Amino acid sequence: RNFYYITILRDPVSRYLSEWRHVQRGATWKASLHVCDGRSPTTEELPSCYTGDDWSGCSLQEFMDCPYNLANNRQVRMLSDLSLVGCYNLSVMPEEQRNKVLLDSAKENLKRMAFFGLTEFQRKTQYLFEKTFNMNFISPFTQYNSTRASSVEIDQQTQQRIEALNFLDMELYDYAKDLFLQRYQYMRQKEHQEARRKRQEQRKILRAKQARLREQGENSSSTDYIGNVERW
Repeated sequence: RNFYYITILRDPVSRYLSEWRHVQRGATWKASLHVCDGRSPTTEELPSCYTGDDWSGCSLQEFMDCPYNLANNRQVRMLSDLSLVGCYNLSVMPEEQRNKVLLDSAKENLKRMAFFGLTEFQRKTQYLFEKTFNMNFISPFTQYNSTRASSVEIDQQTQQRIEALNFLDMELYDYAKDLFLQRYQYMRQKEHQEARRKRQEQRKILRAKQARLREQGENSSSTDYIGNVERW
């Protein structure tokens, strides 16, 4: 079997707000083991942001204020190799070095994936998926601009706070968007070149066919003339 790793990235601010709304409605990640290097993190390495069964009803301010919130830079963390930084043990290396290692690892893993898409570019994502795996979806993707995250109105200060909390995701997303659009343009150019090659091949076949027909017509005319001369 051939296994392909693929993923879909989302604008970090929209993704963060969407997760907050999801948690606010009672969602938890208790089923996630967060296993790294063969073990789950201890409660000291990964404290909980809340007590009780869930964090339902939490305000956005509470969500942002928790220093252990795994929503922060989630995309980088889930795409990177955590074993490179000692998993969830923050004392293994300085924070600045840890952040750089995680971001570099996430970028490298993303680049090596067979395919990745962007939520904000649904049609382009569908096009690249179909070209990458040589298959077609039954119906076209729909770009939904109205989501739970888009319904949340935040001021400029809150926007900047979320961007700061997700600064690694912001950098990863900029990298991903640039790489994604490069791949899209490359695939489009490749498609145009293939279409041009087919048109040239078809014209070549048509010219050869026309030449054969002219030759057959000339031969037929010569035969008819000789036959008439013999009868005369």
